[in-house]
Amino acid sequence: MSTAPELAGQVALVTGAAKNIGRAIALELAAAGAKVAINTRASRAEAESVAAEIRAAGGKAAVCIADIADAGAVRRMHAAVAAELGAIDILVLNASVRREIPFETMDFGEWRQVMSISLDGAFHCVQAVLPGMLEAGRGDIITLIGDSALTGAAGKVHSSAAKSGLAGMTRALAREFAGRGIRANCVSPGHFDTTRANPRAPRPDASAHIPLGRYGDPREIAATVRFLCGPGGGFITGQVIHVNGGQWMF
Repeated sequence: MSTAPELAGQVALVTGAAKNIGRAIALELAAAGAKVAINTRASRAEAESVAAEIRAAGGKAAVCIADIADAGAVRRMHAAVAAELGAIDILVLNASVRREIPFETMDFGEWRQVMSISLDGAFHCVQAVLPGMLEAGRGDIITLIGDSALTGAAGKVHSSAAKSGLAGMTRALAREFAGRGIRANCVSPGHFDTTRANPRAPRPDASAHIPLGRYGDPREIAATVRFLCGPGGGFITGQVIHVNGGQWMF
């Protein structure tokens, strides 16, 4: 019986992986044996810290500075990852913009910024990695959305629309490529204990609105992604997995 980690020999690319949930996912996939490419648009020092932690534990990691909204940047990132780590087996689309803006004051540039990362970026990344996955006859695509994609949220018209579209894209990819060894799933986080853009903003008491009585830990999202990419998730595709402490029960 093999004792090798379940993702040994595989290569994972995680976008938006310098901190918070993306960081936790990168570390968890590395712990499962994958070689991990850590993408960030601008947070090089934080991304290098994640890579250093992976290497210190005996894993392999590469840092990729790229704006995934830029198709050319994604192609260059894909080529660099393939050269340094190998063909990509796992794509985790975590990068996003989460700024809250009232719809009445939102301009089209702010709308497009969110769409360009969440949807255009997903399109560019999947187009880059899919040929290699199809050639290998296997691959996992994991998208991160958020429960507001299904419930809606004030101040998040742009991100709710983008993440809802990303869920639809994920299901369509799952349907189109299931017969060719590609699985695609969404993970939808609820409220998590992460570094916030506005740390001074009040945070509601978790026990008042989350049945399990606490905020989630990013490592719980990471464990879900690890499961979906491993043998335990082998018969799961086209699904949205909600990790939200029971706040929403779909």
